[in-house]
Amino acid sequence: MPRRPVTAPTARPITLAAHNPNAGLAAAYRRKLAALLDEMHASVAYFILAAYRRTPPLFAADAASPAAALAAEMAELGARWTDRFDRAAPEIADWFATAAKDRSDFALAASLRRAGMTVKFAMSPLVRDVMHASVAENVRVIKTIPAEYLGRVESAVLRSVTAGRDVGALARELSHGYGVSKVRARLIATHQNNMATATITRVRQTELGISQAYWLHSGGGNHPRPEHVAMSGKKYDVLRGAFLEGEWVWPGTAINCRCVTRSIVPGLD
Repeated sequence: MPRRPVTAPTARPITLAAHNPNAGLAAAYRRKLAALLDEMHASVAYFILAAYRRTPPLFAADAASPAAALAAEMAELGARWTDRFDRAAPEIADWFATAAKDRSDFALAASLRRAGMTVKFAMSPLVRDVMHASVAENVRVIKTIPAEYLGRVESAVLRSVTAGRDVGALARELSHGYGVSKVRARLIATHQNNMATATITRVRQTELGISQAYWLHSGGGNHPRPEHVAMSGKKYDVLRGAFLEGEWVWPGTAINCRCVTRSIVPGLD
């Protein structure tokens, strides 16, 4: 458990600086996912296009033989890369959960220090539970990356075989699908970073006896949520969150939410 902040006696509450997710951690997470995705795409595109060249589909009526050969190639590649991601996911997830906890604790401690308070955070049962949940969630979402990508590749191959397209057309479609997967991987990294930071911060707030905080809208994003914008600058209950869009949420926990929290440290007598 963290020690309670030490400060000069005061009856006035103190509002801390906004607690933002660490951008460097999100970027590092994106690079790890991108490296795996790049490796998978290079392998899949190479072998699929090579198999496609060996049995070029000229007409829709000729599709049976090429389809069978390509399906066998896809099955082998799918098994290989699903296993690769399955083995990499726990390692990446463990690294990320630890890094998110350390950076969140450091940022909150620095914010308290600037406000004249000193706190040292230690691993607590609640934080340990949050980290375990973060690892499990990250393993789950990382494993969806090859499934989503390979499903898109399979659909592209079957469409090309049926339509009798040339190898260049298939290559372009594979490249487009790869781009879609890269965008999704970036969104995963950003959301998981926001979620982990928000959850760890909430646990630390409750451990410090902080029961209220200000909701602060990020001002970013092309399609801001109206209720999140309206909530900006208002107080919310740290334990319950705020009831927005039909559910109880906290800053940074909804999909693509970049909102952050400003802790209200109660006055100390």
